[in-house]
Amino acid sequence: MNFFGNATWSAARAALLAMLLAQSPAVFAEDMPTFQLIAKDGRFYPETITAPAGKRFRIEIRNEGPGPEEFESLELRKETVLAPGVTRTLVFAPMKPGTYKFFGEFHMDTAKGQIVVK
Repeated sequence: MNFFGNATWSAARAALLAMLLAQSPAVFAEDMPTFQLIAKDGRFYPETITAPAGKRFRIEIRNEGPGPEEFESLELRKETVLAPGVTRTLVFAPMKPGTYKFFGEFHMDTAKGQIVVK
């Protein structure tokens, strides 16, 4: 008998642990919806992202330039600055239904969008 109990039970635990460790992080995140957002010429495309209520999701933001852009949402307390050609990912905790605005601080008049959670 070892530290974890009988040998058969320990072998089963070891096999389960090995199986879990063999899974890549992508397998565990497969069911997290990912939405693409492009910053280009002082605008966001698309301007509206529709996300599921009560479920984690991520937004992958790519800056196609020219120049830097910032994704910022005061109400969601999220922000990231992207140089031209840079891609960043933001993960959002489960949210209640509603509309949450975001903007680009480098182009305040034109870089605007919203996340609609349903």
